[in-house]
Amino acid sequence: MRRIISLDIGEARIGVAMSDPLGFFAQGVTVLKAKEDWLPQLKEIVDKNDADTLLIGLPVRTNGTEGPEAEKMRGVADMIKQYFPDVKIVFWDERFTTTIAQQALLEADVSRAGRKQSVDKIAATLLLQSYLDRERTQPR
Repeated sequence: MRRIISLDIGEARIGVAMSDPLGFFAQGVTVLKAKEDWLPQLKEIVDKNDADTLLIGLPVRTNGTEGPEAEKMRGVADMIKQYFPDVKIVFWDERFTTTIAQQALLEADVSRAGRKQSVDKIAATLLLQSYLDRERTQPR
């Protein structure tokens, strides 16, 4: 199995996580700066790790519907798809991943600056782990 890379895309930062080769565990990789040209950095990660899937967090409302934020993310995904035509794009509900990541960092007594640096990477990791868990437990 090739690796899956997940992206938690925000206005300022993009959390990046990656699966292990067997698809059991997610691990945080890095945080990219959303206001810079981050696609070449992502390409390096994708190429280096032979990833065939990009899992993109989709901001779904609490009632399950998609709003303007989700529409914006689909537009970003279209841009990503042009940059990575051979990579599969999968959307995954990202509800509460950032909140859970922030809570975990607070409970671990991580400083405010440390939380700011880590929260996006942890959110991407949570996003990917939930996807991997679901893929393992769903009958094909």
